[in-house]
Amino acid sequence: MFDLSPQLILAIGIAVVLGMIILLRANAFLALITAAIVVSLLAPGDPATKITRVATAFGATAGKIGIVIATAAVIGECMMKSGAADRVVRAFLHLLGVKRASLALMSSGFVLSVPVFFDTVFYLLVPLARSLYKRTGTNFLLYVLAICAGGAVTHTLVPPTPGPLAMAAELEIDIGLMILVGAMVGVPMSLAGLAFAALANRRMPITPGQYGAEQKDALADEHLPGLLPSILPVLLPVLLISADTLMKTLTKGYPEMLAGWDRALNLPPDPATGAIGFSARLGQITAVVGDANIAMLASLVIAIMVLKSQKHLSQTKLGEVVETSLMSAGIIILITSAGGAFGAMLSEANIKEAITSMFQSTRVAGMLLLVLGFAVAALLKVAQGSSTVAMITTAGIMKAFVAGGDSPFNLVYLATAIGSGSLIGSWMNDSGFWIVTRMSGMTEVEGLKSWTVLLLVLGFTGLLTTLLLSQILPLTAAAG
Repeated sequence: MFDLSPQLILAIGIAVVLGMIILLRANAFLALITAAIVVSLLAPGDPATKITRVATAFGATAGKIGIVIATAAVIGECMMKSGAADRVVRAFLHLLGVKRASLALMSSGFVLSVPVFFDTVFYLLVPLARSLYKRTGTNFLLYVLAICAGGAVTHTLVPPTPGPLAMAAELEIDIGLMILVGAMVGVPMSLAGLAFAALANRRMPITPGQYGAEQKDALADEHLPGLLPSILPVLLPVLLISADTLMKTLTKGYPEMLAGWDRALNLPPDPATGAIGFSARLGQITAVVGDANIAMLASLVIAIMVLKSQKHLSQTKLGEVVETSLMSAGIIILITSAGGAFGAMLSEANIKEAITSMFQSTRVAGMLLLVLGFAVAALLKVAQGSSTVAMITTAGIMKAFVAGGDSPFNLVYLATAIGSGSLIGSWMNDSGFWIVTRMSGMTEVEGLKSWTVLLLVLGFTGLLTTLLLSQILPLTAAAG
């Protein structure tokens, strides 16, 4: 229909997304699906299939992430209502003590933001920051920023939070690997954020303002669920998915070691009957239980059981909790799937070939792509305010650059670079900015000096960590 260059099609697609979100105030789903249709119409191909391929790509992405996002939303809601999340926080405080309360709050935010959305985690933890301030009479900003330093990191790097999950699906990254590397990158980010929080607390001491959250009466420890059932909905899917990732890695890279296991257990493969050895059987088991959908469903069952036993809810009330959670997950699934369709249509426009032809060195091109992914995500975050939308859109754009090509390192590092960039530039168009400032009682200026700068520290630390790990631990045989 049209004969436009891939670069121009890319520019038009980004302009449609930003124009609809910023100027027309359109929902991110409408902006992304419209951009996908526009790009598909401009890209090469049979005109009769240009709309249907958008729907096909939309469905393919939804099939990859729909169940996991839906179950994660229910798990998070159940953990909040049952008191399981509160129990996890208190466990960190008991372990580390009041003197290390900022580290405890950071650790709590880091763990809880894996299955629970950042704003919900902040709602949970900020009253605790106020309580600690009342007890110590100081360090309120340190406590608030410590929560943010932990929660914001896993919100953008570790599945099953929607943004990282969408990036893993879009870039075809193993979810277990995304969890592992996301956490590896996230730890130094959170520690750097905690160091900045301590510095900001000394230079800009603040107290809880009049807009802060009202303090609720805390439940006694005996009214909360036990620590193991409380934290199991977080740990179980991580352990199951990681087990599958480990077995796949061993099967691919260390077959001799697995053969040694079989010989040691006297269970070698039988060529006559076709029976398989222990390692192969174990791999079959982990492939089932370590599937993200199965792992999250198992975690969901535990979270629901804890809520039911703790609050003695009827089946009707329990159903209402689940339904409310699924409604909040629905819009995230729509946005993520639309972002996947947008990225797939950019691939149809041959963006990857046009961009990679500009570089002579694969390694240089790879490093530049990491920086480019970080920069594009940061630009989109500043422009429209949502880290999740920035991650989904950027992953779609960057997939068009790397699809089917050789990379000197695993694409999980592209995902962590994008996630780090999506933290940069939080200001008045970001709902997180208002949640943090209003719930903590900070003014807008105090929020810009603390929360906004904290995310700059987190983002750039994430980029530097990603660049370093991509060179010393590329996680791909092609990098050798």
